[in-house]
Amino acid sequence: MNRGNALREGREKLCQAGFDEASLEAELLLRHVLKLSRAGLYSSFDESVSPGDFNCYLELLSRRLTHEPLAYITGNREFYGLDFYVDSSVLIPRPETEMLVEEAIRIGLQLDSPLICDVGTGSGAIAVSVARNIPEAKIYAVDINQNCIEIARKNALYHGVERQITFIHGDLLSSLPQRVDIVVANLPYVKHGDVESVAGEPLVALDGGASGLDVIERMVGQMRYHLNNGGSCLLEIGEGQHTEIVGMIRKQLPAATIKTTRDFNGIERMVTVTLPLVNP
Repeated sequence: MNRGNALREGREKLCQAGFDEASLEAELLLRHVLKLSRAGLYSSFDESVSPGDFNCYLELLSRRLTHEPLAYITGNREFYGLDFYVDSSVLIPRPETEMLVEEAIRIGLQLDSPLICDVGTGSGAIAVSVARNIPEAKIYAVDINQNCIEIARKNALYHGVERQITFIHGDLLSSLPQRVDIVVANLPYVKHGDVESVAGEPLVALDGGASGLDVIERMVGQMRYHLNNGGSCLLEIGEGQHTEIVGMIRKQLPAATIKTTRDFNGIERMVTVTLPLVNP
């Protein structure tokens, strides 16, 4: 069995099972097993695949055929140009979440030694990405799941930013030791009744309660006690939630400035809340 034939066999298995990106996924799994770049694979189709590697490839294909997320099978996901280790205890980072990183960096670069909190850090993708782009920042990475904390710490070490990040096992903002300038939060926002339709990922990272907004509402209620004067909070939200969330924020923080931003699909995806700058 050569590499080209192995790739074709994997593609056919996934295609027959109805996977939309069968060619790409078969390629990624084979490259993962053979530890090859894309160019390395495509320039060596005639080379043999060892029986051990081929069996490993078939095992990974079998896992994917059960709809286990590809990122959990390979153990990695690219986010904001960086490679992150992930497993089934963390939410897989999404491209739309990069909006929060962009805005956190933009705001943070305007401040001297900004204090930033990444709430629900998961894999640490947000915290690490911001730390890599703002070397002067001090970041608190908070998660209620200790397994997530360990994975985030591993990713921080891999990217050399572990000294900038303090990891906290805690619930939302209540465990912060001081007020911060920026809060970045990708919290659960899927309605409880819909959460089982999201295959394979941890329910605690997805389930936002009956309305999808329970966790976000709790954190909004904490913001005034943990955000600095003039500080900003960046919230990722789900499709169709912006009106209700803006109303919730206005009720709890009537003096705050609120802005919503659309993602690349035209969905209102990010809410930016800025507290007023009040002279002491």
